[in-house]
Amino acid sequence: MLGQVLREFLSYRSKPREEAARTPRLLNVGGGNKSIPIPSHYRGWEHLLMDIDRRGNPDIICDARRLASLRSSQFDAVYCSHNLEHYYRHDARKVIEGFHHVLKPDGFAEIRVPDLQSVIARVSETRMDLGDVLYHSPAGPILVLDVLYGLGSEIESSGRDFYAHKNGFTAKLLRDTLQAARFASIHVFELPHVFELRALAFKSQPSSEKLQWLSSSTLGSHS
Repeated sequence: MLGQVLREFLSYRSKPREEAARTPRLLNVGGGNKSIPIPSHYRGWEHLLMDIDRRGNPDIICDARRLASLRSSQFDAVYCSHNLEHYYRHDARKVIEGFHHVLKPDGFAEIRVPDLQSVIARVSETRMDLGDVLYHSPAGPILVLDVLYGLGSEIESSGRDFYAHKNGFTAKLLRDTLQAARFASIHVFELPHVFELRALAFKSQPSSEKLQWLSSSTLGSHS
């Protein structure tokens, strides 16, 4: 009996050390392929790529609208960059609910989408045409039309309609969608100089240190 109690006590004492040594797990939703950089704060994490397009050799081939079919509470973070705009509004809600489903209780989602409010403001201020170049990216010149409807060159070369944009976000719309998915703590950052919104959504309230570190890293990362 004493031996059993001692084993249970030692097992309990060892758990925090084991958990501290555990490699955190990241699910990269719709990331294309692993050659595309992700933020540096995920360095050293186990990086699993999920995509519907097999060309990028994803670890998990799955439509993001079916994230709820995966095992729950298995990832420390979900990273989703410029993917949510590829779903109709009602489907984007399903995707974000899927983020909540696969995250551990203390996990978070990091999301990046085009900021349509800043795009509309620039077009209005400069009287830019929809076919004009809005900015230049590593993928080449990005037209106003590309931001609104999807990267035309990618849609044409792939022949795949899922590269088209079916939805758009402002800071308020993104925040409201995350709130509807029951995230406990939501922080949306506007980066009008790059026409982008970045959000951190936590499944439970983060510590002030964790929030400050992630916010600073998210805003400082240009990948």
